[in-house]
Amino acid sequence: MSDTGSKGMHLMRVVLGIDAAWTDKNPSGIAVAIEEPEGWVLKGAFPSVEHFIAEAHKRPAPEKPSGGVGQAHDLLEATRAFAGRLPDLVAIDMPMALEPITTRRASDDALSRAYGAKWCAAHSPNAQRPGPISDRLREGFGEAGYPLCIHEIATPGVIEVYPHPALVELCNEPKRLPYKVGKLRSYWPDARPEQRRLLLSGEWSSIGTVLEPYLQGAGAFCSTSELTPKQLKSQEDMIDAIICCICAIRTLEGRAKPLAGDNLSAIWVPMADPVIQSRTLLPSSPYSDRAELRREVWHDNLEDDPELAKYL
Repeated sequence: MSDTGSKGMHLMRVVLGIDAAWTDKNPSGIAVAIEEPEGWVLKGAFPSVEHFIAEAHKRPAPEKPSGGVGQAHDLLEATRAFAGRLPDLVAIDMPMALEPITTRRASDDALSRAYGAKWCAAHSPNAQRPGPISDRLREGFGEAGYPLCIHEIATPGVIEVYPHPALVELCNEPKRLPYKVGKLRSYWPDARPEQRRLLLSGEWSSIGTVLEPYLQGAGAFCSTSELTPKQLKSQEDMIDAIICCICAIRTLEGRAKPLAGDNLSAIWVPMADPVIQSRTLLPSSPYSDRAELRREVWHDNLEDDPELAKYL
């Protein structure tokens, strides 16, 4: 099948972002972005592989997210159906290597040396987690003509990414951002549940202001509005998949660095656009878009709950 448009017009680039679960029981977030004449646009984000495939092939969506990361062939064909062509680059948030993963890798150590002081050290993979899931995914993409990129980028290809250091770079933050739903109690141990929810809302909204200039439509997904606790986790998975897409975009633009340590694996970290950062998004500035969003989200609640101020 041709990867050009129905009228013979060449389509611009496509990236696929996968927030891959390390076990088959947990869902994997999926996002697809397309390069348009006015810039990169988020085509869609989904809380599971099954949701993505259903939307791509115009089937009924499942009632709730299902577990697993799926098969490479199915993900590629769904991207083709959904975006009109195969992806140029696939960015996966999961340990990947050119040989079976059994223990901590040189790339894990390289990333931890670079970002450990910013609370973004890499988790240690092993033969069980993600183990065979990672191996199957890498083999499947390789058989489809998508090699794992280590030191240089080949298109089509696959890269490993990690949202925590990506956000630190894009947001110009000194340490890991507190945006994970499962860690709210550790972020703000003395806050009440409703306060934690509000603090998370402010973080997500401010992250959205940073992501939006890189990928149009990303900011709309960074909201906690009217979501149940279970839906919050699904939304977080989609945000991470969107960040994976932005990592792929910056990599295609030559604005990402591989942290390797050997020739078997690498974690690609995007560099921020200095024009975007200097114009509006430096969080150290009290006048930045990111700081303004925090104030908008939190301002009205501070009048009703002065205790909240100590967490801001």
